[in-house]
Amino acid sequence: MHRQLLILSLATVAIMGCAAQVGTKPTENSTTPSVESVKATETPTPTDATPNTVVKSGNFVKGEHITQGNARIITENGKTFLEFDQNFKTDSGPDLLVILHRQQQPKIYGITEKEYVSLGRLQKTSGSQRYDISENIKVADFASAVIWCRTFNATFGYAAFK
Repeated sequence: MHRQLLILSLATVAIMGCAAQVGTKPTENSTTPSVESVKATETPTPTDATPNTVVKSGNFVKGEHITQGNARIITENGKTFLEFDQNFKTDSGPDLLVILHRQQQPKIYGITEKEYVSLGRLQKTSGSQRYDISENIKVADFASAVIWCRTFNATFGYAAFK
């Protein structure tokens, strides 16, 4: 019984001693950092990053199908992309590709292989999206972005770059 009382007394002293330390500042020789000594580090915000540079842009117009929204070619951190804004919309169709065309107003039917370069399949028929433009593609050689149906060789819509 005396042993249990002794353990209980020691535990009480330890708990009370720890409780008394709460809210006090450590002494100069203390190795425990105080809350005041912890400094917040600044993390760069997206506005600190290198801004996108718009190279070319244009609004989509109807070809074989109503197509709307904006297309722009941008550079970001040394890479080039074609972007469609959130207002982009076109109809669905078989085998739709996103291409860069050499002319501002491509033919509605009958585009030939030497007139364009493909950036890949259309990701979705509405909303913002982004396509990588390979380093070996000379953007200056192309005058429009086109939604093109390869199966029927039909231009759904195009955005002439300004």
